[in-house]
Amino acid sequence: MSMARRADAVHVRAPGKINVYLGVGPRRDDGYHALATVFQAVSLYEDVHASPSDGFSLEVSGSVDVSGVPLDDRNLALRAAKLLAQHAGVTEGVHLDIRKGVPVAGGMGGGSADAAAALVACDALWGTDLGPRGLHDLAARLGADVPFALHGGTAVGTGRGDELTPALARGRFDWVLVLSEQGLSTPEVYGRLDELRDDALADDATSLLEVPVALLQALRAGDAQELAPVMLNDLEAAAVLDRPDLEHALADGVRMGALTGIVSGSGPTIAFLCAGPEAARTVQAELQATGHEALHVHGPVPGAQLLV
Repeated sequence: MSMARRADAVHVRAPGKINVYLGVGPRRDDGYHALATVFQAVSLYEDVHASPSDGFSLEVSGSVDVSGVPLDDRNLALRAAKLLAQHAGVTEGVHLDIRKGVPVAGGMGGGSADAAAALVACDALWGTDLGPRGLHDLAARLGADVPFALHGGTAVGTGRGDELTPALARGRFDWVLVLSEQGLSTPEVYGRLDELRDDALADDATSLLEVPVALLQALRAGDAQELAPVMLNDLEAAAVLDRPDLEHALADGVRMGALTGIVSGSGPTIAFLCAGPEAARTVQAELQATGHEALHVHGPVPGAQLLV
């Protein structure tokens, strides 16, 4: 392998994401669901610092509650580092210092961002030079959201969400995120959606699993007013059933001036689309005044980037 990019220590930053649209098909025989989704990377980040080590180790800190983050092989970033080492024949180890800014189990892909950042960091640290295609292939083996965290921006995801097609999104979209102290399990939310559909208590699955043309046109135009009415998340009903407080929070944000609100991914983070930066700051302030933990972010932003 080439050692041209070998470094003593590296720092990679990767963003969290919002699912602007998430259509979920029926559960397949392999346990997965076919998806038609639109990801947008937003300005809430995970920072991964990688340094040489004899073995593989991990520490986690951050501005969010990290008490539930595993420090063993259940951690996606650690698995990413080991997968890259095995794939490239690297015999060295790495120490990963992860500083989290994306809510844990919040439906924003924080763990996937960690894994994407770890791939980029270890590729630079070890000089393996896999390139974008090689890193994407490894990312897809780690999880459906990991490839998007590598690329960032705005993209349509199909299959399990890992088959990506870049989507043109002009300008800037402003979001206010309402965070929750307690996370939700992605597998449990999908399972709840299956139960709802089996019991005919929720709308049918998205029939064609196609992203609406109107949504792609709104992104292309950079028009938040046009985007708001075509946003959708099939998992929202299941998340709200487990967490009724989310329904109240969704109503609060719209009443305070957001164009619309949506549960991000499997939740429980809520993303409110706003007309612009000033409107977002107003919505954020009013939500905070009523006791919600709210953040103003924007998108799209780039994917995992090597900073040092």
